[in-house]
Amino acid sequence: MDHTVKTPKGLRLEQRGEGNYYKVILHIGSTLIPISDDIIEELRTYTSLTPDQFFPIFVNKVGYSSYLQEQIRQEIRGAGDLNSQMSAIQQFFRQE
Repeated sequence: MDHTVKTPKGLRLEQRGEGNYYKVILHIGSTLIPISDDIIEELRTYTSLTPDQFFPIFVNKVGYSSYLQEQIRQEIRGAGDLNSQMSAIQQFFRQE
């Protein structure tokens, strides 16, 4: 079963079903970033942090290049609300 969690503007996480090599994909506009199972598990351990504390960890774990890290930051800036974006993403990882 595939489902997508989308924050009002900005980043979007897509959960793919079993049988897909990557079970979670981060969408930044038209850029797709696959998130490995080990990174998903690690991010789950940080979901009790505040959104401000979680954000740099999320960027460093998911953005495996400086280019992708900057893309994530720009998308968050464009959406204008770090707290709601990161809260939605943290909730996604709690349920994943």
